[in-house]
Parts: sequence; structure tokens; C-alpha cells
Amino acid sequence: MASNTRKWAAEFIGTFWLTFGGCGSAVLAAAFPGVGIGLLGVSMAFGLTVVTGAYALGPISGGHFNPAVSVGLVVGKRFEAAALPGYFVSQVLGAIAAAAVLYLIVSGKADFAGVGGFASNGYGANSPGHFSLLAVLVCEVVMTAIFLIVILGATAKRAAGGFGGLAIGLCLALIHLVSIPVSNTSVNPARSTGPALFAQTGAIGDLWLFWLSPLAGSVLGATIYNVFLADD
Repeated sequence: MASNTRKWAAEFIGTFWLTFGGCGSAVLAAAFPGVGIGLLGVSMAFGLTVVTGAYALGPISGGHFNPAVSVGLVVGKRFEAAALPGYFVSQVLGAIAAAAVLYLIVSGKADFAGVGGFASNGYGANSPGHFSLLAVLVCEVVMTAIFLIVILGATAKRAAGGFGGLAIGLCLALIHLVSIPVSNTSVNPARSTGPALFAQTGAIGDLWLFWLSPLAGSVLGATIYNVFLADD
């Protein structure tokens, strides 16, 4: 059984990779002249970080890489509540470290004039499509709830063995395809925290929503799974 230090290291690295790979694709590659990867590419980048991280690090820590996932797994009776603080700290520090490294890279561009939104999440003026607080709240809660249902179903004992990480990664990619225009897609409080610390759009003031809504969504999703879908 992995020690706490190994689990925390795995969660730090996994959340670093998710934030760096996903947000990095948005900041560096999405609109690169002529060959930018666009919304589809960014969505796939987030999904691929989860797929690769889940198979490489999941056997050590469970591959949460997201405080909302950790909380949902507690509600789903797949994870011990006593382990939450260590996972939360590791995940948030991993996301902040990723944002710091990304900032260092971005600021090295010859015509650097600031990072702008820096792939941060927001509502109102900070929403890519200028969606309202209520619209963003509903979107994030629903998307996170579905994410937890997929996670719990794909990793259940009755599920096809070895495919959980793939299903979860594809689900996250699909979530981004739908919700990037609404909130720039969070469903992950740690991923939201890192870029918000560096963004120039006041995203730090919107950050509370991207802790509240994913955590609420994770509890909702896990509860729905427990009540209606779990194997007795």
C-alpha cells in the first residue's frame, strides 16, 4: 500500500499535469497563428492529461487530481474523509506550481504584454461567452455531477477492467467541449485556483464560485449514483 507521501506526490504531479497540459494548451496553442488547436484541441488536452495521469499515477493515489473528485469519492464511499486534507493541499499546490511554470514560459515571449485571462474561469465579464453567474453555477454543478457519476460507474467492480481511466478522460474532454464557452470549464477547484492567481482579469474574485459549484456538483453526482445506480 502506498504511503501518504507517495499518494500526496502522485496527486501533486497529476494535478500539475492536468493544469499545465490543459491550461497550457489554451494559453500557448489554442490560437497560435495558422495552426492553433482551438476549442476541440483544448478539450482533448484536458481529457488526455486525465487519461495519462490516471494510468501512470492512479495505482498510487487513486488518480483524483481534483478536490471535487476526492469529495465525491468520499460521498460515494470509495475514499476516506480523513485523507481529504492531504489530498486537497497536494492538488492545490500542484495546480499553483503548474500555473507558475506556465507563467514563466508565457512571459518569455519576445512581445509579452501580460497574460490576460490565462485560461482562468469566470462568470459575467470573465465568462468567454459572458454567461451570468446563475448560468455558470448551473453548468458547473451539472457537469461535475455527471463527471462523478461517470467516475463511480467506470471504476465500479462490475465495470470493464482497465478502461476506467479512458472513460473518465473522454468524459472530461466532452465536458470541456460543452462548457468552455460558459465558464472556461472548471469542474475542478484546484485547476481554477492556479490560473486565477496569475490572471489579469480579476478571476480571483470569481474563484469562490469555482470551489462552491464543483464541490456541490460532486456531492450531487455521488448521491445520485448511491441512491439510483450503485450495486447493493
